[in-house]
Amino acid sequence: MRSLKIITSILVLIGFTFMGFQCGSTELTSAKLYIQQKSYDKAIESLQTEIHKNPKSDEAYYLLGYVYGEKGQYGEMMDAFDKSLSVSKNFQEEISSSRVYYWVKLFNKGVKEYQAGVNAQDKDSNKVHLSIAAECFESGIRIEPDSIDTYKNLAFVYMNEGNMDKAIDPLKVVIDKEHELDSYRYLGQILYQKGVKQRETDSVAAQETFNQTIKILEDGRKYYPNNQDILVTLSNSYIAADKLDVAMDVFKAGVEADPENKYYRYDYGVLLLGAEQFEEAEKQFLKAVEIDSAYENAIYNLGVTYIKWGTAMNKTAEEKEDTSMAYKEKYRMALPYMEKVVQMRPDDASVWELLGRVYTILNMQDDATNAFKKADSLRK
Repeated sequence: MRSLKIITSILVLIGFTFMGFQCGSTELTSAKLYIQQKSYDKAIESLQTEIHKNPKSDEAYYLLGYVYGEKGQYGEMMDAFDKSLSVSKNFQEEISSSRVYYWVKLFNKGVKEYQAGVNAQDKDSNKVHLSIAAECFESGIRIEPDSIDTYKNLAFVYMNEGNMDKAIDPLKVVIDKEHELDSYRYLGQILYQKGVKQRETDSVAAQETFNQTIKILEDGRKYYPNNQDILVTLSNSYIAADKLDVAMDVFKAGVEADPENKYYRYDYGVLLLGAEQFEEAEKQFLKAVEIDSAYENAIYNLGVTYIKWGTAMNKTAEEKEDTSMAYKEKYRMALPYMEKVVQMRPDDASVWELLGRVYTILNMQDDATNAFKKADSLRK
């Protein structure tokens, strides 16, 4: 998962001044006095007495919501506000102002706690700050459920906590409302990894998760047809769901519709390589590299295609007791691409080791020794 940048652009925190009201019952008058004195527990007691006597007191419910807001009991605040509005709209303006005030307050606190958690030097502090941030954004959503930025930030907090399952729902909300790129990317990755994990113990649940991933990413591909993250995760999900034929058709159609799209070429090539259709995979990767000569993934997979192709040819020859060395030609074809990849990924031990194997097959022993030594040193 890439690093997550929380949304900090928000309104300036607005003030809230308690306004006086006209005289009412003894309980309402007492409650207002207690509120001015910040004796909130006593105010709640008076307001609950008033509501018991007068269940249709819109003012009592509004004041009760205000007090709960000051105490940080936002669920109770919203319940009281809703009841006030169900009686009348007399306090609608005040309630709207209160909701904005507390939402901004929670949002800003959530951002502050998130940043403190990310910058924390120990795990315990990180956990505490992120937990508070999550509570702030959760309450913010309860107050202003239409604020997309709150859902985004809540998802980021959950992901930084490592709680990927809880990040799913807020990401879905963002997708439903905005079709945002990052939400497609993150949600696709989360669901795909969830399916991979489920496959170890529950193949039926895993299949359902992969199908869900495919549905979401197919929708994402409509809005972002060239995004490599979406395409790669979609391709992997097709394969995991045992829908290779469907995947082939989808990416083949993409190549035919947009033949100069390097991403479609690459992803179609990956599928063909997985199906051991080496000649067709070679065509796609070659075209992708032709379109973009610095396309690292395509260069790497072109080299891998030749290596796997040569290995398959050698295996077939051995089964037929054929002593032909024709398979080595594929390794020779792989060599320039693998050498280019190690220049691009000089700290990748696995690439150096693969290059060492190619050198070995081609009897380039000194080069092979150096490549293996390089791989060993990187692992150490």
